[in-house]
Amino acid sequence: MKAYSQLTKTGIILFAIVSALAGYAVSFKLHQEFDPLQPLVLVIGMYLVAAGSFAINQAQEWKLDSLMERTRGRPIPRGLIRPWQAYGLGLVFCMFGLGLLFLIGPAPALLALFTIILYNGVYTLYWKRRLAFGAVPGAIPGAMPVVIGFAANTSEIWRPECVYLFLVMFLWQMPHFWSLAIRFREDYERGGFPVLPVSVGVPRAMYHIGLYLFTYVGVALAAPWFLQAHVLYLLLVVPISLKVIWEFRKYYRTQERKAWLPFFLWTNLSLLIYLAVPVMDKWLNWMMHNYA
Repeated sequence: MKAYSQLTKTGIILFAIVSALAGYAVSFKLHQEFDPLQPLVLVIGMYLVAAGSFAINQAQEWKLDSLMERTRGRPIPRGLIRPWQAYGLGLVFCMFGLGLLFLIGPAPALLALFTIILYNGVYTLYWKRRLAFGAVPGAIPGAMPVVIGFAANTSEIWRPECVYLFLVMFLWQMPHFWSLAIRFREDYERGGFPVLPVSVGVPRAMYHIGLYLFTYVGVALAAPWFLQAHVLYLLLVVPISLKVIWEFRKYYRTQERKAWLPFFLWTNLSLLIYLAVPVMDKWLNWMMHNYA
C-alpha cells in the first residue's frame, strides 16, 4: 500500500480533488436540484484520472528518478513495481476515470483527457526535460482539476469565476515548485532536469519566484472583481496574503535559504484558503439571505 501510495502520489491527488470540488461548488447554481451522486462520481473520476496519470509519469521517468536522492526511493527504481505494471495500472485508471467523468458530461471528460495528454505527453517528455521555464506551461495541467470540477455544472468555463480559480492554481505552482527546486537543486542537476535554479542560478530563480508570487497574491486580492466576495474575503484572504508576502521576504533575505520550508508551507496553505473562501462566501451569503 505504501508503494501504491507513492506511485500514485496520494498527497497531490488530494489537492486535485479539493480543487475540483471547489470548482464544482462555485459553478453550482443555487436554484438547481442537487444530486449527491454527481460530486461523488466527480471525486472518484478525478482520483482515477490523477492516480493513473501519476503512475504513467513515474513509469516514464523511473530511470531519471533513480539518479536523484529524493526520488530513488520510489517503487519503480526500488524494483517493487515494474514499469509495465505502472503503465498498465495507469492506463486502466485513466480509462475508467474518463468514463466516470463522461457520465457527468462530455466537457469534464474531454478536459480531463486534454490534461492527461498535456501532462504525460508534452510536459513530461518535452517541457520538463528541455526548458528552464518548463514549470510555467507545465502549470496548465496542474490547474485543470478546478476547471474540470467547474465544468461538471456548466460548459461555460470562460466565466470570471472559473478564470479566477484557474489563475490562482496556475500562478501558485511556480513559487511552490521553484522553492522546492532550490531546496533540491543538486538532485535536479544530477537527474539532468534544467529547472530554473539549475539553469539560471538561485538568485535569479528567487527573482522569478517573487514575480509570480506577487502576481498570485494580486489575483487573490482582486477576487471581488471575479466573483462574489464577502466577510470571509476580508477575514482570511487579506491576512494570508500579507503573511505569504512576509514569509517570502524572510526567505529572500536569508542567504542560507533556511526559510524555504515556512514559505513553502504558507504558500500551500494560501492556495487552500484562496479556493475555499469563494465557496464559503457564496454559501454563507445564500444562507444569510434565506434564513434572515
